[in-house]
Amino acid sequence: MKIHSITVQPNLPENIKFLEELADNMWFSWNWQAIYLFYKIDPKLWSKSKRNPKWFLGTIDQSRLEEISKDADFLAHLNYVKDLFYKYKETDFWYKQNKKEQEHNFLTAYFSMEFGIGEGLPIYSGGLGMLAGDHIKSASDLGMPLIGVGLFYQRGYVKQVLNRDGWQNEEYPENDWAHMPVERVKDANGGELKIAIELGKEIIYAGVWAVSVGVTKLYLLDTNLQENTPEQRVITESLYGGDRENRIRQEVVLGIGGVKALKAMGITPTVYHINEGHSAFLLFQRIIDMMTEHKLTYQQACDVVWATSVFTTHTPVIAGNEHFDPALVRKYMEVYAQKMGLNWEDFVAIGKDEPNAPTFCMTVVALKLAAYLNGVSALHGRVSREMWEKVWPTLPVQEVPITSITNGIHSASWISHENAELYQKYSFNGADINHTDITKAETWAGIDNIPNNEFWQVHNIRKEKLIDTARKRLKHQLKRQGADDTLINKAGKILSADKLTIGFARRFATYKRANLLFRDLERLDRIVNNPDRPVQFVFAGKAHPADTAGKEFIKYIANIQNDPRFAGKLIFVEDYNMNLARYMVQGVDVWMNNPIRPLEASGTSGMKSALNGALTLSVLDGWWDEVGPCDFSWSIGGIENYKTDAERDFVESEALYNIIEQEIAPTYYDKDANGIPNTWIGYMKKSVKTIAPVFNTHRMVREYYDKFYTKAHYFFNLLSQEGKLAEISTQRVAIASNWYRVSITDISPKLETELKIGDSMKIRARVFLGALKPENVNVQLLLGVRGTTGDIISGQLTNMQHVDMEGDAYIYEINYVPQNSGRQDYSIRVMPNIPNVPNQYTPLFIRWEN
Repeated sequence: MKIHSITVQPNLPENIKFLEELADNMWFSWNWQAIYLFYKIDPKLWSKSKRNPKWFLGTIDQSRLEEISKDADFLAHLNYVKDLFYKYKETDFWYKQNKKEQEHNFLTAYFSMEFGIGEGLPIYSGGLGMLAGDHIKSASDLGMPLIGVGLFYQRGYVKQVLNRDGWQNEEYPENDWAHMPVERVKDANGGELKIAIELGKEIIYAGVWAVSVGVTKLYLLDTNLQENTPEQRVITESLYGGDRENRIRQEVVLGIGGVKALKAMGITPTVYHINEGHSAFLLFQRIIDMMTEHKLTYQQACDVVWATSVFTTHTPVIAGNEHFDPALVRKYMEVYAQKMGLNWEDFVAIGKDEPNAPTFCMTVVALKLAAYLNGVSALHGRVSREMWEKVWPTLPVQEVPITSITNGIHSASWISHENAELYQKYSFNGADINHTDITKAETWAGIDNIPNNEFWQVHNIRKEKLIDTARKRLKHQLKRQGADDTLINKAGKILSADKLTIGFARRFATYKRANLLFRDLERLDRIVNNPDRPVQFVFAGKAHPADTAGKEFIKYIANIQNDPRFAGKLIFVEDYNMNLARYMVQGVDVWMNNPIRPLEASGTSGMKSALNGALTLSVLDGWWDEVGPCDFSWSIGGIENYKTDAERDFVESEALYNIIEQEIAPTYYDKDANGIPNTWIGYMKKSVKTIAPVFNTHRMVREYYDKFYTKAHYFFNLLSQEGKLAEISTQRVAIASNWYRVSITDISPKLETELKIGDSMKIRARVFLGALKPENVNVQLLLGVRGTTGDIISGQLTNMQHVDMEGDAYIYEINYVPQNSGRQDYSIRVMPNIPNVPNQYTPLFIRWEN
């Protein structure tokens, strides 16, 4: 059967045609006035559309379109939004005012497996996608030249459906791309752009779709083309879908195909940003392109790619990073190894943190082939340095070149419009959140000017909306399950707006400990049903389809809510997504987070709730480790080490109960004669003022720009200069071929007496360099205190000076003046000194004192 397709567009009257332009740009998703414009046309249909304006406009009756085209109030609102949109496109953005002089060709390509831009574009699953979406939206708001690259999924991520026993089942709804804000990218001849990708022994084709996100673009690759076989067409069918083989096929399409797609569109990024290891194969395609197009050697191409690549790791557990069986990798990547001139053993070694590692790790690939590396919180940076120190053997862990840039949120996307208007009135000098510098502390200082009763009124409006949403969802769930009318009617009365409400929503991985609250049900009963200070809880979240333990947690909570002690007061809301997340972070009083430290790399939900005035109750993990303990929210435990998991869970669950019962509830219910909890509101204001200016993606993207993007761009232009790569290559060859001859010996004079503070000591070293010269190396003194593993910790690194020759040996010296008393340890080492590279750690040549 041959099927032909046609696309039918709504026929909008001329004076409201701007609605089509607005629907084609995800800018609307973080601008309340634009959202409200669609809402006013048909509130019920807008809700049904899941904030997808393309579908929405294609579903509205033509008579309604004619009606609003004659409505003066609607037209005034439309013209107001139109003015906002066009002014946004012409804004004198932050980047334009702050860019460096040499950045005429600067462009970052940001690769991610998922992007959470908005509900109407369901190509996300959880925190990684939310971060990626917020990253690209902030890049637009800042005017930063940055584009996104991802995959075009035929099906949205898992829709969670609970059965009557509370067990999570999954549905995978088809995406109706004809009614979504995407458009097919055309080639130079006006046809649909297609790129060819070698996938093992196969050649597959991918189309490219474009999404407008403010003033930037997101490009999505799609293998569902008629040119491909049925097996090839389903590669991009669903996010994280299929078996391990389909997973690696997706990652080849994203990484290899993504680079090819940009080239086919004539887009030349100067910086590539790899968001988690899924897209790390792009590094190999870039190396191949450099070798073939610029006639570079493999090592020269590596130098360019390494110096212009950024990698962000999100996973603080080795097993949680992307690993593949080397045989599976060989099936798909051997052809690329051959193009780089590498034998298979050398290629597969790139993905191993030690020679005998059994698997090929995508994170290790990125760590070795990208120069700019970061975790997503300060704590996660420290954890990552310890996790991956094997990639840099013999280097002290504190020098492992993984830094940190703490995640943030796109504030305009997550703030309620009621709070945004309140902040605009009292703190933003009349400007809306999209037209003020939210990274400045003074921007938020006016929060103190908000009258307590007004702040509290707005907060309760949002709480009522959360409760209404929870009731509707539960009633829908019960109807689907065939429940009787009695249960359905009860669902319409769950929760109460005058009770302390604590929210918990996230992916139901076991380390996030959704069950910690339920270790002592009698204690929980007393907290929930306290006659003077009752507490209610709202839970939500999905387990990975293959995570049976996570599903068990969900089942337990879904059934606990039917316990008479907790019925109507402890709720699990089905199918957590961006829409429900927004209601929860904008409506709860307290956001609870209790992962096993330090397994939460960052987390961002607590930042979203804090922006809306909720207080935090969290373990000192991820981003919260940079805030707590504090005097406006609560921290569970500290940084203790426990003997067993059971001891940790017991201690921290008891702390959780105590804090809620003895601190949070009494403060919340301490209200004046008008029912206003003034102390609580003081905490809310301080929380907003402390958290909002720091934990946002505007700050985060600027930080990536300052720490990584500008440097990577600088090296792109530098290494493009004639002769620079050959110069670096010559130095690298000299280092590698002579390093076995490098040695160092401490020849410092022995001290006659103990050193006192203020005294000086001359530390001397005899260094043999073979054919190398002093300008090829740095001889360094590492001063600190020896740790339990024998390494020097908290070390201070200083270059020694070449002062003399003794035969074939170079003599180096440094004057050491102690600043502290007690034992101090030092060691001496030699490192390469190769100018015009980002750092000297990759590849690692290091010689410690004999």
